[in-house]
Amino acid sequence: MALSAGLPDARAQPASSPAPTPNAPAPRSAPKLVIAVDNRLDFSCLPLTIADRLGYFTSEGLDVEVRDFPDAAQALQALVSGAAHAVSGTYSSTIAGQMRGQALQSFVLQGRTPQIVVGVSTKTMGHYRELRDLRGKRVGVQDFGTPAHRVARAVLSRGGLKTNDVQFVAMPNAWAAISAFRNGAIDAISYTDPTITQLEQAGELRMVADTRSVRGNADVFGGPMPSACLCATSEFLSQFPRASQSMTDAMVHALKWLQTAGPSDIIKVVPERFFQGDRSLYVAAFNRAREAWSPDGVMPQEGPEIAARLVAQFDEPGSMERFNLLATYTNVFARKAKARFRA
Repeated sequence: MALSAGLPDARAQPASSPAPTPNAPAPRSAPKLVIAVDNRLDFSCLPLTIADRLGYFTSEGLDVEVRDFPDAAQALQALVSGAAHAVSGTYSSTIAGQMRGQALQSFVLQGRTPQIVVGVSTKTMGHYRELRDLRGKRVGVQDFGTPAHRVARAVLSRGGLKTNDVQFVAMPNAWAAISAFRNGAIDAISYTDPTITQLEQAGELRMVADTRSVRGNADVFGGPMPSACLCATSEFLSQFPRASQSMTDAMVHALKWLQTAGPSDIIKVVPERFFQGDRSLYVAAFNRAREAWSPDGVMPQEGPEIAARLVAQFDEPGSMERFNLLATYTNVFARKAKARFRA
């Protein structure tokens, strides 16, 4: 990798070196790491934000830059090209990378559910009784090929509907999505928070499927659906195990912090711009999504197969025979971090 040249210190750093205090500047000898992300404001990336803001990467002896990219494809390309050491993205993108011959692995799980809700408009779908009532209707999603699009298709398939039975409308901008939902330009929506919580609080949305909770997620997928994760190339993970372990330790530390964090903790740690002008809405959405984050960073045993089946069902028919699912993730680092932090 182009950025690997500065990383030998990750293995050579003395184990007895004192850990820096949270929020303290990283020592000059700290390995420089770049983590790519496409939407840091998304709730699925909150553990990464917490690890960064509370200085957990620095405490592990790392100098980490979380670098924003315009979209998920460009963030992943940064990893593949060597412009980043790791990427915070969906586990399904790791599967897609493997199918393209890219040796990518998830090494710490952030979310055990996609945190996506499918709901119908109380304005245009007041007659809604079952999924078949959505036939011929307009469904807003964040974009085509996104987790929101996949979740919507999975939910619709439960009602016997095919992808072309509804009209999907790409709504990458949350404010545009809310406006379209309110003025009747779309009849249903598959989206993340805090957009969904805002529509819920206003009484404008009727829930159809909710993957923010473990139970709601299981109702849709039959088990855990691994979502956000930190992913790297298998070459990087094997060549720099200490840096990989340090990144994982910081993330699992953040995940443990999230298990007991209250509203006041969130307000103190999360950057003001994340609230988008409404702290109370952000906190309400946070409370709804609390179950969605992994408690320990470990990939659940049945999760990869459930995720791969969804990719095979909607994106890549027959794909499960074309790659090794076990090569798409490793729990080696997360299990060590779990034991260390008793997560």
